[in-house]
Amino acid sequence: MAENKAKDLAGNEAIAQAKNIRMTAMKVRRVVDMVRGQDVEKALDTLRFAPYAAAEPVFKCVASAAANARNNKQLRGQLVISEAYVDEGPTLKRFRPRAQGRAYRIRKRTSHITIVVQETAGVAQKGRTR
Repeated sequence: MAENKAKDLAGNEAIAQAKNIRMTAMKVRRVVDMVRGQDVEKALDTLRFAPYAAAEPVFKCVASAAANARNNKQLRGQLVISEAYVDEGPTLKRFRPRAQGRAYRIRKRTSHITIVVQETAGVAQKGRTR
């Protein structure tokens, strides 16, 4: 059963999740690792010009987490990505016909992106990792 991660957050944190993204978790993790620990505005600029297809869903998730922080939690200070991780989602299994009546399995993998932003007092910390 799915757990509610939003109830475990501190008062100065907001969360956004993107589920069932049709990309492998390994490809999305490469993009998420670039922005983990960064200021939200800097992370959005990095993702806007990143040459990866996975940058688009990560961009949307970071923007959604920032919007949740401002609108739902009324956080007005500097926002930093405190947690960012990618989990594997359900795998769609398809079959490809091969020679002599065989069939090869095609795995269409999905992933779940979770971004947690945190309000910091003053300037964002530099070089911060999880």
